[in-house]
Amino acid sequence: MLNTSAQEEQIQEQVDAIRKGKRNPSVIVIGAGMTGILMVIKLREAGITNVTILEKTANIGGTWRENTYPGVACDVPAHMYTYSFEPNPGWSHFFAEGAEIQQYFEHVANKYGVMNSVRFNEAVTDARFKNGKWWVKTSKGAALEADFLVAATGILHHPAYPDIEGLDSFKGEMFHTARWNHDVEIGPNTKVGVIGTGSTAAQFIPELVKTGAQVNVFQRTPQWLLPLPNFEISEKAKKRLKNSPFLTALARKTSIAFLEHFFTKAVTGHKVQRWLLETACKLNLRISIKDKTLRDKLTPNYRVGCKRVVINKTFYNGIQQPNAHLITEGIKRITEKGIVTKDANGNEQEHELDVLVLSTGFNPFNFMRPMNMIGREELHIDDAWSERIKAYRSLMLPNYPNFFLMLGPNTPIGNFSVIAMSEVQTDWVIKLMDRWRQGEYDEVEAPWESVNQFNAYVKEGLQGTAWVGGCQSWYLDADGDPILWPYTWQRWVDEMAEPKMQDLMTRQNETISQPTAAAEVV
Repeated sequence: MLNTSAQEEQIQEQVDAIRKGKRNPSVIVIGAGMTGILMVIKLREAGITNVTILEKTANIGGTWRENTYPGVACDVPAHMYTYSFEPNPGWSHFFAEGAEIQQYFEHVANKYGVMNSVRFNEAVTDARFKNGKWWVKTSKGAALEADFLVAATGILHHPAYPDIEGLDSFKGEMFHTARWNHDVEIGPNTKVGVIGTGSTAAQFIPELVKTGAQVNVFQRTPQWLLPLPNFEISEKAKKRLKNSPFLTALARKTSIAFLEHFFTKAVTGHKVQRWLLETACKLNLRISIKDKTLRDKLTPNYRVGCKRVVINKTFYNGIQQPNAHLITEGIKRITEKGIVTKDANGNEQEHELDVLVLSTGFNPFNFMRPMNMIGREELHIDDAWSERIKAYRSLMLPNYPNFFLMLGPNTPIGNFSVIAMSEVQTDWVIKLMDRWRQGEYDEVEAPWESVNQFNAYVKEGLQGTAWVGGCQSWYLDADGDPILWPYTWQRWVDEMAEPKMQDLMTRQNETISQPTAAAEVV
């Protein structure tokens, strides 16, 4: 809670800004993960100082705070997975491990004083746009108001649980990978069941196999794997990088060039890159899996890239160990003792387990929900998105003025750095806020016409991409359309260079309220 003197200081800052010809808006940011940290830093650099972050947990970090499963690591090269203004020459591996990434974000948050703006253990329960302001209520009963509301809640933060008969009846230890229970001992002779075989499972299954446990992997859909090794960076190399900002920048630029000109283009329809990616994944499967029966079970029946390509070099080796068992029969139900499967002939088999790990992903379409969010004309977010989740430029929604959804639908999240995406979006948002500061508008939103035009533009480009390659993935919305960006990374960056005001609807309020801090409303 801001004390009286702190509120007075913030109000005085706004008054001073107005006298200099610019208003200083109050901004509430929801979430202190990667994007929330970035937003605070960039807002302050732009001269916007009245910023409050509401964080539902006790620490910053977002997905890297919550995901602590064995083997957790980023699938984007480490030197690319940093803020452009804060390189890290000290990464220990080519693909950074989860704990190391969390340490990096904590370092950045402390270095740039972000912690001072965060209200921890305070989730947003209600957000309502009324009388030209956003009125926000929190889990601690606080009521706040702000000129702008930014949802930096991330994409994958609501664990998805499988809809399987008897899930709650299992008497052993059961947990989702995003809620890994480190108190559960897993060792030789422990019978572990794993439901799911996506990117997360590919990382932790080999770690479970190393413990000597009997690891039963229940696979519904196999994945394509690209075998990029996660090599350790030597102390000598880290020292050279630390002493040479040029080399650190070169490592970053090289990673960006690889993903931009190979990976991203491969899944967005460029023939040469697509052929190279498909060939690499298929050769990896053929060379790595010696047993033909197992290889057939691990061979996807969809185009490479239709699902997110798994960057991994340990899963194929792990699944071939004597204590690893790939089970492809469908799950019929879960019992007190384990999992019952049913084969094509109708024969059932019970697999007894001590531990059940749910590697079943997240609900990617929740975004800022389940908060009670209400825009203009009492429009609830669930009603606004009842038919389809849409946004203009992934960021703005009709009837939700002065609201920005970071990393929203159709952000280019297909195997690229979300930090780079957030930096592009943050710059766009601040440029739009700057127009507010100059008095060009009081309220701004995207009308339905602009939202529909943008979505039609995106849908037209999806036809040639790998994401329409005949698979079911978390990329697809209720209509079966991927919520991704179908064009090149550079095209997205170019189109996000400046807000197109002709696409947006602005309003000037008849009366401008006096500056107020984003603090409790009395």
